[in-house]
Amino acid sequence: MADANEAAEATTPGPPPPRPAPASYEDTHVHEVYEAIAPHFSATRHKPWPLVAKFLLDQRPGSVGLDVGCGNGKYLAVNPSVHVLGCDRSASLVRLARAERHADVLVADGLCLPYRRAAVDFAISIAVIHHLSTPQRRRDAIAHLLGCLRPEPDARALIFVWALEQGESRRGWDESSEQDTLVPWVMRTKGAPDATYQRYYHLYRKGELEADVEAVGGTVWESGYEKDNWWAICSR
Repeated sequence: MADANEAAEATTPGPPPPRPAPASYEDTHVHEVYEAIAPHFSATRHKPWPLVAKFLLDQRPGSVGLDVGCGNGKYLAVNPSVHVLGCDRSASLVRLARAERHADVLVADGLCLPYRRAAVDFAISIAVIHHLSTPQRRRDAIAHLLGCLRPEPDARALIFVWALEQGESRRGWDESSEQDTLVPWVMRTKGAPDATYQRYYHLYRKGELEADVEAVGGTVWESGYEKDNWWAICSR
């Protein structure tokens, strides 16, 4: 549901308030926010990230895959030789994806995916899992994603999460920064006051994504850093 290249966001994040139950906290600081900003957010999300596009283009013709947290669906048609099923927790973003891409997209929670287990050839989850507010919920989301893959090593998932180590970006986070933070999204509307929405992020340290994959029994094949994100290609 989120990219690293967020032209509309404010540059100074604030500390998160005391948290209620994780699901309630995410409702307030993730799901309700994306419902409110969906058209504005979608307008800034058109160009696929190169590594994600390469991963999709490398899939075998006829393959079936998932995009969990597909947002406005910008990755669904990258490779016309494969079929990608998209889902997102935001009903507003799903409506935009359907309207713009005429795609097979539905509303679903990454912690309760409606797809048959061990059935798909590949999956992607791009800038989504960092919105879950506890270590166990993040690992559960990875487990659900990997569980949808065929149990063969060539069936793989690509996961992107925001990095803590962003010392060269305008955000200025580094290894000493707080990993759990709220990031403002400022929505400017002509003739109306600016509206600011606070989105929760867990900023991943180097090696943390790989550790989460391995903690749920997954295998990491490749991993790295790209444009303020950590990424991993993994299998069951």
